[in-house]
Amino acid sequence: MPSEELADLCAINGVRRSMGRRATRYDNAVSESFFATYKKELIHTRPWNGLADVRQHTFLWIEGYHNRRRRHSTLNYLTPAEYELGYRKLTDLAA
Repeated sequence: MPSEELADLCAINGVRRSMGRRATRYDNAVSESFFATYKKELIHTRPWNGLADVRQHTFLWIEGYHNRRRRHSTLNYLTPAEYELGYRKLTDLAA
């Protein structure tokens, strides 16, 4: 899809495109890492029966595993749930 068509499609659907440069704090490396992990750990592990099946398993993978049990180096090796609960502040205080 040419970039002009993509820009139009995003505008029609209210999508704000990322326009940051590499190596800035707005870099999308974290989201790229998430989607690579998602594909490797879930999407490419089996054949799927349809979009509803993918959606259901994606929800379960994100809420049941990725956010609750999987530790992330970008979050100081906390799970996203721990980070959101403020565990980072507690570990900083203990140090």
